[in-house]
Amino acid sequence: MFQIKGLPPFPDYELLDCGDYRKLERFGQHILSRPEPQAIWQARLPRTEWERLAHAVFKRKQNRSSEYGDEGNWTLHPSMPAQWYIQYRYKDLYLRLRLGLTSFKHVGVFPEQADNWNYLYDILRQMPSPRALNLFAYTGAASIAARAAGAQVVHVDAVKPVVTWARQNMEASRLDHISWVVEDALKFVQREVRRQRLYQCIILDPPAYGRGPEGEKWLLDKNLPELLELCSRLLDPARHCFIINLYSMGFSALILENLIRSHFTFMDSYEFGELFVPCASGVKLPLGVFLRFHRV
Repeated sequence: MFQIKGLPPFPDYELLDCGDYRKLERFGQHILSRPEPQAIWQARLPRTEWERLAHAVFKRKQNRSSEYGDEGNWTLHPSMPAQWYIQYRYKDLYLRLRLGLTSFKHVGVFPEQADNWNYLYDILRQMPSPRALNLFAYTGAASIAARAAGAQVVHVDAVKPVVTWARQNMEASRLDHISWVVEDALKFVQREVRRQRLYQCIILDPPAYGRGPEGEKWLLDKNLPELLELCSRLLDPARHCFIINLYSMGFSALILENLIRSHFTFMDSYEFGELFVPCASGVKLPLGVFLRFHRV
């Protein structure tokens, strides 16, 4: 069933305005202005108000981008720290996440994923000792949600400093015993299939393009079908939880639905659609497509 999923209650995050290819966001007590390619409409607040409110403004370097995002620099208000923490709570789930201003506009969390964190927590708590695999796992919010639900979690990302960041988030969230793997996701999954491993949960959040630790090249449109075929062999058909997110303007929710249905033939009902964050101006900022299903 097609759905659009908005932001669940998240006191430490707020989208204050968006438009003119930018977004103005509050993370805890700090307000950031960052590029947002999907915000093609006009912003509600005047530019002078954005300048007055923002504690940090990211400006993209001309013609500079990479697999991690737009490369650029932050202009900081004197009171703006380089790092700070926010919290997220849902039922008994507690996340404490360190944020930081990277040179690729990212800050260490994607708030639009909060509904997926809730979903993971609710579903995995119904399974006895599930094994969870988080690929392209970034700074680990989904890994921590799965661990908090009682899962044995394997967290895979190709960037070692990002995995270190995820470990710090786990410790700040008062959890332990997540397995950390710094490796190309496709290589890791190929090896797990050869070992005939089974996971009850797989989480995927692949980028449009990227590089592995040994220079392995990832292209979403080229490599995603192979990755999905391998993941269908790793996912336990008897009981499972599966989530995939894509943030690529070339992939619609219908494309994602067709891909998943072609590989996961044991899938029962599922939900798919768009993730969005509501803006104070009343618009809905789309931030990717998702598909998820489970059997407990």
